Amino acid sequence: MTNPRVAVVILNFNTRNWLEKLLPSVLQTQYDNLEIIIADNASTDDSVAFLSKQYSQLRIIKLEKNYGFAGGYNECLKQVEADYFVLLNSDVEVTPNWVQPVIDLLENTPNAVACQPKILAYNQKEQFEYAGAAGGYLDTFAYPFCRGRIIDQTEEDKGQYNDAREVFWASGAAMFIRADKYRDVGGLDARFFAHMEEIDLCWRLKNKGYKILVQPQAVVYHVGGGTLSRQNPRKTFLNFHNCLAMMVKNMPSGQLWWKLPFRLLLDDLAAIVFLFYGNWRDMLAVFKAHIRFTMQIGYWFNKREELKKQTTQRNTTGVYHKSIVFDFFIRKKRKFSSLGIK
Repeated sequence: MTNPRVAVVILNFNTRNWLEKLLPSVLQTQYDNLEIIIADNASTDDSVAFLSKQYSQLRIIKLEKNYGFAGGYNECLKQVEADYFVLLNSDVEVTPNWVQPVIDLLENTPNAVACQPKILAYNQKEQFEYAGAAGGYLDTFAYPFCRGRIIDQTEEDKGQYNDAREVFWASGAAMFIRADKYRDVGGLDARFFAHMEEIDLCWRLKNKGYKILVQPQAVVYHVGGGTLSRQNPRKTFLNFHNCLAMMVKNMPSGQLWWKLPFRLLLDDLAAIVFLFYGNWRDMLAVFKAHIRFTMQIGYWFNKREELKKQTTQRNTTGVYHKSIVFDFFIRKKRKFSSLGIK
């Protein structure tokens, strides 16, 4: 396809400060067939008034309530026509040529449906950023990690991960995705509200045989925690709960029956570690996540049965068939390059 239509959609919820600071970089994007859209998730600050006054040329989609990250994108993208959607966080600064390399890679890679740029930290621009870095992977127990970030340790970007390649998941902080495929698989799972929803989406796409890519020749800078701080126990709850739901929805039966109980045990150990370091609110968030998951387990298994009918050809590229937790804490592996992943 020549010069496909690209819609960059920024979902906003009370982030007027980041829009004021970082939206100008998005407006400087060098790509001809581009539309920039702000979708407002029923903000209670003056975001919409600010945008209407300062950027009257932009399309603003106003949602009547806060649907969360996942539901908010699903609702607003019903009103967007494009060949590619770009889900872009409001706390992301982009570089002028961040779109074209990603679109070129997607257009020239058979069966590729989603891709992310290289994501560096806004406040430490030589450092990879937590939420995506240079492409996302899953370990054997569905713990996510990235090229350039394992657990909570990020690496300095020295060009060591500058090759474009297939990965398992692309970060929702700056995700390019074919619009038709987004709609075909039902978009993001609104029950996730926020966190892990992009990994779940990519897993569903991989279970249909599609490829997810990273294009490090395109670069963006992510603040992280622009809406919900990484230290917020609400984030801990969502991450632990949604990862369990994601496993039930997408993992093959031969693996799920023993990996899910083991994952629950690993989560309990994580809760103990939180308590050891005095993070009792995070410890409680883990147990609350387990309780909520257990209460909803019938729903998630019903969802699993629906998705099994759509699974055609599992693409497992980007799965690390070992435990990243074991490698990090026991084997002291702190860098992606030390894992031996080709």
